[in-house]
Parts: sequence; structure tokens; C-alpha cells
Amino acid sequence: MECPSSTSSQGHHVNGKQSTDPPGPAILKNGPRHRPLTPIRRCRGVLCLVIMLLTAFMMMVYLSPITTFLVRLFSVHYSRKSTCFLFGMWLAMWPFLFEKVNKTRFIFSGESVPPKERVLLFANHRTEVDWMYLWDFALRKGRLQCIKYMLKKSLMKLPVFNWSFHLIEFIPVDRKWEIDEPIIRRRLSEFKNPRDPLWLAVFPEGTDYTEKKCIKSQEYAVEHGLPVLKNVLLPKTKGFNCCLQELRSSIDAVYDITIAYKHRLPTFLDNVYGIDPSEVHIHINSIQVSDIPTSEDEVAGWLVERFRLKDELLSKFSALGHFPNEGTEGDLSTLKCLVNFTAVVSVTGILTYLTLFSSVWFKVFVAFSCAFLTIVTCYSIHLPQLIGSPGLSSRAKYA
Repeated sequence: MECPSSTSSQGHHVNGKQSTDPPGPAILKNGPRHRPLTPIRRCRGVLCLVIMLLTAFMMMVYLSPITTFLVRLFSVHYSRKSTCFLFGMWLAMWPFLFEKVNKTRFIFSGESVPPKERVLLFANHRTEVDWMYLWDFALRKGRLQCIKYMLKKSLMKLPVFNWSFHLIEFIPVDRKWEIDEPIIRRRLSEFKNPRDPLWLAVFPEGTDYTEKKCIKSQEYAVEHGLPVLKNVLLPKTKGFNCCLQELRSSIDAVYDITIAYKHRLPTFLDNVYGIDPSEVHIHINSIQVSDIPTSEDEVAGWLVERFRLKDELLSKFSALGHFPNEGTEGDLSTLKCLVNFTAVVSVTGILTYLTLFSSVWFKVFVAFSCAFLTIVTCYSIHLPQLIGSPGLSSRAKYA
């Protein structure tokens, strides 16, 4: 999940000073796997992936046309709310997999933030799966169902998942600012209703951290008099500034999230098979919107400074093995996770049985639903509200 890039978005000085730190990336800890990839783990991982895909498919083809079409005829707000409820039930199975099945430890630190706020959050991007671990944080705050991302447009080509990305209103970007800006602003303008819960997550680095990218980022920093960072890349500021401009008046706070791992950087398949990571450390800083500058240049400098502080925090993590002020969030409830998992799998089982062994009309419905989801996704269609009071705002009518 990545923010749009901009060739001009990094050219901002912090206090007009160039860092004197020598270039060179930090040493990436990528030692041996936490657990061996045994045949049992491989089979369990394949089974988990099949369950995730099947539950997603069945819930979308049977239930999403109701929430995204029928309900939306009457209310955009309740359409979003019901769609997000279904999405949240499915998504909660991933933290269950990470924490209860794979036994990955999640250690939260920093500030303890209140639940159920509307927030914009930004995080560093160490690996291809950082964005998945934000689900564990969001679930604890009662906001898992409403988390949204900016993501590369190429991900909208993934089968099945592209339907869900569209239905829950993720923002696809080309990472070309002249193309992305009008799309981002239009989509963000639809998220301003304070009745709609929102967690919008962005990764200002624009890509995950690698040694090669770090060296390029440091060369750019030296050339333009910016801080030379070792554990993060210089942030691309235009996408973040656009989000802040559009949502400033309708969000409660901005969360600065820093993610680190012991002792190996995980991949998606590591998560599926349950072999890594052993620990995920998530540090949270809550920032009042009023404390963030308003002009574009000042926001750019502010964001670069936040990433300089992230870099220092990650250096201390490498030395100490933990972030300061640990223990700000408790463990997930195993009972709640099991109840949610049972409910989703049971509904999926019933729908699968009806599709395969019941009336032919269920097969016809699935075929039409697949066609419907494919069309609305390919053409980026969000159906309007057709029934309601004459005083509906244009945002509600055409969101």
C-alpha cells in the first residue's frame, strides 16, 4: 500500500540545515526464520489462504450487492456502514491468524489513544506487509472496519481483492502527481462526513524500505540539504499534504506510527505460513491537528522532521530491542476472535452449499453478482443515492 510519489515533493529543507551524518543504510536485521517451514505449517498456511479467499468471495458476491446497491439507493451513510461492518468481520480474521494462530507478539508503545476517532495516520514502510499489521491496532480501537489506504493502481488488477478494494473505497494511485491529485481530492471530498467513521492510512515513503532505495534517498538528501536518514526513506510530502488539506476540518487527530520487527523482516508468505515475524513493535504518537502547520511548505518540512525523529527512534530500537513506554495496548480477546471466525466461516459454508448443491438460481445470482462487481470495479463506479430527502448534499448524492 503506497502513497503517490512526486518528483518535487522532497525538495524541502528542515531548519535550512544539512545533516552531517555520513550516508549509508542501517544494517537490516534479516537473520534466520523464527520458526522452520515444516510440511504441517505449509499445509496449514495453504488452508488458511483458501479460507480467506473463499470467505471473501462468498461474502462479496452474496452480501455486497445488497449493501452497495440496495441500501445505497436510500442512504450512502448506511450503505458504507453496512459494507464496512461486513468487511470488518472478514478482516478481523487476519489479526486472529497473526496473534492467536501464528503466535506473533504485538507490542504497542508510545501513547495510549482513545478509541473510535476519525484519524489520518502515517507510517514508515519497512516491508510489503506493514499495512496488514495496522489491522491489529485498528481492531483494538474499534476501527478495523473503516480503515482505508492509498494503494498502487496495479493492485486493482488482483482478482477478488480488487472488488473489495473498490467497495470499501480505497484510493488507487498511479504515483504521478499530475494524474493522482484530482482523483485523490475527489475521493477525499467524499470522506468528510463526520458521521462516517474513518481511519485513512498513508505511507509517505511511497515504497517499502530496501538498501538500494535507502542509498538513493540519502544521495537525494545530500544533494538538497536534507537530513540523511538510515532507517527510513525521505517522505514524499504532496500526497500527505493533500490528505491533510481535504480532511483537516473533519478528523480528530493524526497518528504518527513507527513499525519495527524482531529479528527478521516478514513477507506475506511468512504471515501465511506462520514462520515470521516473532515480534511486531508498533509505536504511536498522537498529534493534534491544530499543531500541524497549514501551508504546503511548512507541512513538507514538518513531515520530513517527523521522519527524522522516526529514524532516531528506529536506531534506538536497533540498539535496545524495544521502543520506549511499552504496554499501551492489551491483548486481543481470544473468545471474540473465535466467535467472529466461527460466524464468518459458518456463513461462508452455508453460502457455498447453496451455490453448489441447491437451486440453479443461486448459481445464476453468483454469476450476475460477479459480473456486477467486475463492471463497477473496472469502471470505478460508486452508485448514487436515488431515494431520500430533496435537501441531500451533492456529496451524498454522488459519493
